[in-house]
Amino acid sequence: MASGTIALAAALALALTAAATAIGQGITASKAMDAIARQPEAAGSIRGALVISLALMEALTIYGMLIAFMLIGKI
Repeated sequence: MASGTIALAAALALALTAAATAIGQGITASKAMDAIARQPEAAGSIRGALVISLALMEALTIYGMLIAFMLIGKI
């Protein structure tokens, strides 16, 4: 495979995972803040679920970065 194609694939893998994660985290945080505004007494459990879901989204971004590094290693 040509090195230019591999570099493009690595850049796309990293860019798409970062962009998708940023959009997902923004939507998730927005919905969590809306839920806390509606039910302030449930803020603790909502915040806990928010932190866990944001951490899992970040893990997906790290996997995308790992794939990009693996592709760069093939150049």
